[in-house]
This record gives sequence, C-alpha cells and structure tokens, in this order.
Amino acid sequence: MNSQTKNFLFCSVGRRGELINNCKASLNSKVKLIATDCSKFAPALYFADKQYIVPRIDDPSYLDTLLNICNIEKVDVITTLIDPEIEILSDNRKIFEDVGVEVLAPYSATSKLCYDKYKLYQHAKKNNIPTIPTYASIEEFDIAFSKGNENFPVFVKPRTGSGSVGARKAKDYEELKQLMEEDKSLIIQKYMQGIDIDADVYIDTISKKPVRIFTKIKLESKIGGANKTVSFKDSDLVRAIQKIIKCLDFNGPIDIDLFYDEGIYYLSEINPRFGGAYLHAFGAGVDFFKCIANNLNGVENESDYYSYDDDIVMMMYDSIIISLQIKSQ
Repeated sequence: MNSQTKNFLFCSVGRRGELINNCKASLNSKVKLIATDCSKFAPALYFADKQYIVPRIDDPSYLDTLLNICNIEKVDVITTLIDPEIEILSDNRKIFEDVGVEVLAPYSATSKLCYDKYKLYQHAKKNNIPTIPTYASIEEFDIAFSKGNENFPVFVKPRTGSGSVGARKAKDYEELKQLMEEDKSLIIQKYMQGIDIDADVYIDTISKKPVRIFTKIKLESKIGGANKTVSFKDSDLVRAIQKIIKCLDFNGPIDIDLFYDEGIYYLSEINPRFGGAYLHAFGAGVDFFKCIANNLNGVENESDYYSYDDDIVMMMYDSIIISLQIKSQ
C-alpha cells in the first residue's frame, strides 16, 4: 500500500462497531474511516474518525447526501452494511465512479437477485447450482407436496430482507397456511436437516475473482445472524463457492449461507456485503481490508483460500458505549 491515506465510507453502520475497529487495526494510519447512519444513536458511528447523520435510505435526498459526503471527505471507497441499501449503490455505481469512488457492491442485476431470495433460487437452478427447494406460494408448494417431493416441517421466511427476521418453522399444513395468509411476503423452503454453513468471500475488484474464502459452521444464530461459529476448510466447498460466483457479478465482500447435507453443499442465500460474522474471519487472519487497500492502489490480489486454522471458535458478546447526550449535526 502506498503512503497516501485512503478514505473509507461505511454507510448504515448501526451496531457494527467491531467491524470499524477491525478496519482500523488492519490499516492503521493508512485509512480514514467515515461512517453514516440515520440515527445519532447508532453506536458504530462513534468508532469511526468522522460521523454523519443522514436521511433514511428511502428519502429522495439520500443519494445526493452520500455524494456530498464523498466530495467533502474525498472518499476512495464506499460500501453499506445493510441489504436494502445495496441496490442504491449498485444502481448508481457510475455516478460514484465518476467522482473517483470505488463501489463495494455487486452489479445491478446481481444485487436484485440477491435481495429477492426466490429469484436467486431460480437463478441458481438455471445454472445447475445445488440450492434449497423454494416455493413462492402455497399453491406452488402444493404441487411439490402432492408429488411427494416435500414433507413437513417446512421453513418460511420473507422473500426479501436479512438477519433472519421473520424466519420460522411450520410444523404442519394448517400452520403453513395460516402463516402464508397472514404474511404475503413469505416464501416456503425445504426444512434442511444438515449442517448450517457460512462463508465470507472477497471478490477482487480488478480480477473479479474470489481471492479470499473463509468458511465456518454456525453453532448458534440469533436475530442478526450467527453469533457462535467454528472455522473449517474443505476444498469441495471452495469449488462450490467458485461455481456460485461464476454466474453472478460481485465486487468486494460477500457473505454466503449454505447447508451441507449428504455430501452436497446447498446454496441458501447471499448477502453481498460484509457479513455479520466476518469478525470471525478477521480474527482468524483473513483480512479483507488489506485486499480492498491493494485494489484501491491498482494491485490485484492473489488467491489464498486456506491460510487459517480449523477449529477456531468465535463467540460474540455484548458491549456498550457510555456518552454525553449526542447533539445532532
């Protein structure tokens, strides 16, 4: 990395202060961290070097606000930590690139596929990627059930969204029908009995290839994702991830959820941003921030998939910030 400080803009940072700390620990004086959120009570703001309170992402002025921050702070790279904002960055990539800002987000078509879990399922099937059987309606599920292709229990979750919000198990047809009638946004999935897997992957912004892969088994998940995980390595899983990435257009960090069952890795969903459990990867020595810095300096990262140990456990815990009343800017 050259001597020039790079300015990173993390949007919608919420509670993710430890991610900000990881970036600082990685790049030290070579990075200035700017953070935004629509709430002045988002704790991660106060781990950054500069904070901005911004409108909600659905506010008509939001994009101009981000562009103004990019100009003021001479931002080199922008990313978001929430799924609903990914499309905003993807769809406006050229506007940011025209002012010299690298957008760490997938390209538009891919961002739309990842946000819509049913469309991602259809895309995976079309590209011969093993994926969890998914149904957009109870009528579609009925057809598979009548053919003996599905059994209860099943899993239902919102077609869009993240953080496991709204996801639950339906034990029988009556419960499934009630859930689907109450919430039209739900999709139905086969209830997987296998091992719940999470993968942090960095897609090089120059080569567009996956250059870092860190895989872990979920030991415990709560709202917001996995909070206890254990690392492992498997070349078959690396090949499965490479196949997934070949049929999509990513740029930067992504988080892939899979299930392992009877010798096969099944794609569940993809969050094309820093995953909530990326902290495990960083703690085990898999540093995406240095990859980003290399790319910003025109350096293509070489692939390295196995430079970490098996059986490293991550256990998340709560911490707090105590402060004077925070005044609005």
